[in-house]
Amino acid sequence: MSDSSSETKCGVVAVVGAPNAGKSTFVNHMVGAKVSIVTPKVQTTRARVRGIAMEGETQLIYVDTPGIFRPRRILDKAMVQAAWDGVDGADVICLLVDAPAYMATVNEDAPAAARRAAEDTDNVIEGLKASGARAILVLNKIDRMPAPPLLVLAETLNKEGVFEDTFMISASKGHGIEALKEYLIARAPEGPYLYPEDQLSDITDRLMAAEVTREKLFLRLHQELPYSLTVETEGWTRTKKGELRIEQVIYVERDGQKALVLGQKGRTAKAVGEAARTELSELLGEPVHLFLFVKVRGNWMADAERYRGMGLEGLPS
Repeated sequence: MSDSSSETKCGVVAVVGAPNAGKSTFVNHMVGAKVSIVTPKVQTTRARVRGIAMEGETQLIYVDTPGIFRPRRILDKAMVQAAWDGVDGADVICLLVDAPAYMATVNEDAPAAARRAAEDTDNVIEGLKASGARAILVLNKIDRMPAPPLLVLAETLNKEGVFEDTFMISASKGHGIEALKEYLIARAPEGPYLYPEDQLSDITDRLMAAEVTREKLFLRLHQELPYSLTVETEGWTRTKKGELRIEQVIYVERDGQKALVLGQKGRTAKAVGEAARTELSELLGEPVHLFLFVKVRGNWMADAERYRGMGLEGLPS
């Protein structure tokens, strides 16, 4: 870490928004490496992940938070609480908005998913208002819609009186990212770095390994099953040849879910394991031997120990 607070800057950027607004894609792009898993499914991110980027003499710490939505289950409440906790102490709050989804709601026949995204975004704005917080409006996925509606959307949301500035980006394509990055560098206060200059994330290797496998499960499975499972890394050892051996348990709530995860003759679990092993070998820079086990643990969502394993602080009060 740097010892000089007069020559260095360090800023904490909280990234909040509705589920599937593109927060994890945005953070991964800003860091220049994969620190958060990404899937097309909403509520993929479950816990806060800090991605660390060095920009010259400035360290920017991006706090990727779970999507904020109207919670129903205990897990939902813990995730939403983790998201709002991520705002505390931030130098800049970026509200990411799925611009095409939000604009789609001007039509009466807008998809239900778009209406939920817009409602969740409105609730985040109300939450920011209630806390007296100021934020940066970041309209994401601009590559999917023309400019005129974007300007209308920006004008509409800025009437809420919460936003200090507005940026229009495509996190997946990289459009508009540099201007936002320069803004965040300028906003970062002087001070020492909070993390070593070569560190990319605060997530442990064991938790990241579990997240990678969970990502592959989300991409492979459908319907509501992904939200009824969690992955824990239980073994992290070396073989006699010195190669890394990782053992993970996929917890589900019912026997029928276990059958879905395993697939016919174990094919689904095998495909998930192969995809996860390939990515983990790349991330860790060495060959990985990955072993997956599927276990039924009824009502695991009410188990505080499972929450700690997911990187959440525990059950919300």
